[in-house]
Amino acid sequence: MQIKHFFEDATVLVHSALNSLTLTNPSLAFDKENKIIYRRPTKDAEVKVSMISGGGSGHEPGFAGFVGKGLLTASVAGTIFASPSAEQVRRAVLTRVPTEKGVLVITMNYTGDVLNFGMAAEKAKAGGVATEFYAIGDDVGVGRAKGGKVGRRGIGGGILLLKICGALAEAGGSLTEVYELAQQVNRNLVSLGSSLERVHVPGREIPKEGDTEGVIPYGEIEVGMGIHNEPGSRRVKATLPELVKIMLAQLLDPKDEDRHYTNITKDDKIVLFMNNLGATSMIEFAGATNECVRQLKEDYGLTPVRVITGTFLTSLDGLGWSASILRLEDTGLGPGKSMLELIDAPAEAVGWANTGVATSTWNEDHTATFDHSAQDTADTSKSHLTLDPAQASKVLKAGLQRMAAAEADVTRYDTIVGDGDCGIGLKRGAEAVVKELDGGNLPNDAVAFLNKIIPVVENTMDGTSGAIYAIFLNALAFGLRSQDTGSEQAATSQVWARACKSAMGDLAKYTPAQPGDRTLMDSLVPFVDTLEKSGSVKEAAAASRKGAEDTKGMKASLGRAVYVGSEEEWIGKIPDPGAWGLAEFFDGMAEVTG
Repeated sequence: MQIKHFFEDATVLVHSALNSLTLTNPSLAFDKENKIIYRRPTKDAEVKVSMISGGGSGHEPGFAGFVGKGLLTASVAGTIFASPSAEQVRRAVLTRVPTEKGVLVITMNYTGDVLNFGMAAEKAKAGGVATEFYAIGDDVGVGRAKGGKVGRRGIGGGILLLKICGALAEAGGSLTEVYELAQQVNRNLVSLGSSLERVHVPGREIPKEGDTEGVIPYGEIEVGMGIHNEPGSRRVKATLPELVKIMLAQLLDPKDEDRHYTNITKDDKIVLFMNNLGATSMIEFAGATNECVRQLKEDYGLTPVRVITGTFLTSLDGLGWSASILRLEDTGLGPGKSMLELIDAPAEAVGWANTGVATSTWNEDHTATFDHSAQDTADTSKSHLTLDPAQASKVLKAGLQRMAAAEADVTRYDTIVGDGDCGIGLKRGAEAVVKELDGGNLPNDAVAFLNKIIPVVENTMDGTSGAIYAIFLNALAFGLRSQDTGSEQAATSQVWARACKSAMGDLAKYTPAQPGDRTLMDSLVPFVDTLEKSGSVKEAAAASRKGAEDTKGMKASLGRAVYVGSEEEWIGKIPDPGAWGLAEFFDGMAEVTG
């Protein structure tokens, strides 16, 4: 659970967050006293149905982030995870939105929101304003038996419902049409959330050390997570594919009488709406989206006609996500007012800004591709330099296995002085090359042997280290070819040393790093220089090891370590991770070299 916050006063936080919306969208205004974000009236604007939503804060961009043309007319905020008062909502209805065409007060199905927004709607109605109230319930995390008379909660999919209804209001739909569409969409909408962790609310007491209340144990996932930090319906131990399988079954299985709310078959057209609960990394969120689409296609025969992903309705920094499936049904409202067209309709709301793929793009034929029949241009030329492929493989594998085994140490070093990815990158590349060597069919041509390895390194080692290794190896192949006399000759240690020296010169074109800069060059340069002088791999490896050890006392001149603070905590103790990993490789080679 993340307990550090930039704001400790929740009241100041809520007001600051709401006011920021007026800075990012000039059409909005902020009623600070009542915590209302509303659209400023514009001269000669056509009066349309107004939509007011809202709820507790902590769900940003929901709900205030969806105020704007084509979506909400106003939003009313409470404190974090607490409903606004009925008086706040009443003031929004009567003083902050046009009422001539009627007002739809629409919120999520939570008791406090229903009571306060509902009370305000009734007061407005009693005051002569045409008003309808609707509570969105799309969650299937809580079944009928437990939900009882309360019904389904409103979670991420509710934002999609707001978007559809807001677009209809913008298109000139009547209050009755917008209200009835909300009900229709809700009948065809199912959502389910999951999370790895609960959240801490700014300003609340910090949990005491050892307090495990509310903590989700490592390795477990809470399914049926709501948006107010409340517990889910159950916990599971599952991989991502297993989790998605569980969630889709709960969303779509017609045999689950307790949780089956919408009958969706393979003949239906659907929209997949993925909502980040706040803190799931974008790369993992994207992976979850991909897995949902894959299983929908393979297990249910459903291919979404739209996949909408983003951070729409959060639970502060909730480490989770929700998946919503909308079954598209004919609205009967005529051209331009189908559910899909209303989803695609433009909206000037900051919370909807990241979904802008045009309808025309979705409707285009996307089967075209580039012709990849052209031959790969990579240089795979051969030479007359020979080697013993079995011995070369043995020496290389010894070095690579030693490098892979050092992953934990290298990762630990890089976590302290970098971004923590060096060890994993080296291990991934090393294991991939070992696999290639184990595949057999190794040539006795030194250049061809090297060219068999180079693509593996290029495709498996990313980051700065991967680029340096790839450049050096390509330059090494060129250095070998340049020594080819046209007659068969052995690739001796002297031949390799000259090629390494040549490759060092080529590498210098792309990096200013030199020994003393605390980089892998502190390990590579001593190895190459010593190999050139002595011809001994063992002596060269020893020089490389000394260079790596010496980096412990060096200040960084290049790389991410330059930006890392608290240098006094690691200087003299932690070597450069890249130099250390390379020294391990050379040591491994030296162990099996005669």
